[in-house]
Amino acid sequence: MVAEPTLSRGDPPPLRLLRWLYPGLRIKRWLVLFALATAFLAFGVAFSFTPGTAPAIAAAITHALRAKSGADLPRWVLAAGFITLGCVFGAVSLRGAVLSVVEVLAPSAAEGLGEALFWRRQSSRGPRLVAIGGGTGLPVLLRGLKAYTGNITAIVTVGDDGGSSGRLRGELGILPPGDIRNCILALADTEPLMEEVFAHRFRRGSLAGHTVGNVILGGLSEVTGDFVRAIEAISRVLAVRGRVLPSTVEEVTLVAEMEDGGVVRGETAIAAAGRKIRRLRLDPPAPGALASAVEAIAEADVIVIGPGSLYTSILPNLLLPEIGAALSCSRALRVFVVNVMTQPGETDGYAASDHLAALQAHVGRPGVDIVLVHNGRLPEERLAPYREQGAQPVPADVERCVGLGVHVVARDVASPEGLVRHDPDRLAAVILEETLERLGRPGARYLVDYYYLQERLRQGRRSRL
Repeated sequence: MVAEPTLSRGDPPPLRLLRWLYPGLRIKRWLVLFALATAFLAFGVAFSFTPGTAPAIAAAITHALRAKSGADLPRWVLAAGFITLGCVFGAVSLRGAVLSVVEVLAPSAAEGLGEALFWRRQSSRGPRLVAIGGGTGLPVLLRGLKAYTGNITAIVTVGDDGGSSGRLRGELGILPPGDIRNCILALADTEPLMEEVFAHRFRRGSLAGHTVGNVILGGLSEVTGDFVRAIEAISRVLAVRGRVLPSTVEEVTLVAEMEDGGVVRGETAIAAAGRKIRRLRLDPPAPGALASAVEAIAEADVIVIGPGSLYTSILPNLLLPEIGAALSCSRALRVFVVNVMTQPGETDGYAASDHLAALQAHVGRPGVDIVLVHNGRLPEERLAPYREQGAQPVPADVERCVGLGVHVVARDVASPEGLVRHDPDRLAAVILEETLERLGRPGARYLVDYYYLQERLRQGRRSRL
């Protein structure tokens, strides 16, 4: 059997350079064109400043042009023509060479190379956004935000104990991956098929009920020996715009003290209890928060809490002492997004002020600076299925919210069709508009990003009209 040739990094530099000339690389044509561009440029510049340069070539070109046009062209016109051709050929050759390399190393980025480069740069500039939550609400927000910026950190709850996440949590001893997987997919910039595969749920066999993404996260966690490193690895594969972090790497259990004096343990049991919650706590009572999550909150310009299940997706993050303290001490603009609909078993009969009061009871007052509530019309035909389940629109009682020490922003932020939930683009646009208004113009270093974001928001408003 003949061994396959291997590329050794120890080969001498001349041999490594010769590999660029191997057949099939689609590089040689661009190198030849670049050499021709260089020759045109050199001749044009020399022809401009040194009249005696290459007189034979100049005479031949002049004679050919005279024969075609019947007129003599000035020397500067010939020089300008060669310089122009050199620039055009140089630009075409460089573009072709870069695309030939990118098509091999990152095929999906070849067509949108400029966009990919922009988002790489943008990910470390502009307002630093931190989104806190979990469940199905946080991914909705993240999908909207990633259209405007890549400077996002999502801090996700790890209290889930049901479904695929609960099974993997018990069998593999890892953090529940479901909410984290959803946030990763929401921020992913990858092929739709790959995103669909990661979200696919097995229907048969021992893996029935598990999603591909959950299983991969579990496997990566075992390979790397660390759940956070597994998240980083899968984020690189899916080209995530921003970061996704668990709020803690310790195993925690939600414990709810009910209005009737009972105590319910576990996220799934709390949601299914159907009793009014008086107080929520964690077991153990003071788990350590992930250091990078606390650091992200401390450095944030904007912190968005929600949307999501108030007691089982949002508050579990804020009950971590270090995260609660970082939120209270933060000078960032803190925005609390109230759900469009109440959640049966958790927030039955709650108005916007009740959501805010519950948050303040657990993290202190005021806790947030802005409460964002939906105040648009919701057609009855879309509400009927929710009413059958015991859910209803959350009343936007603005005056009571203001009485709790916050500024209220009431906008139409619901999706115009389909499920009654926040529209990703509308929600993100309102948050970023408030951000730009409150933070004002940044320093000179970020002015381009500031005006670019303003223009993107204006285009978004025009497209929604």
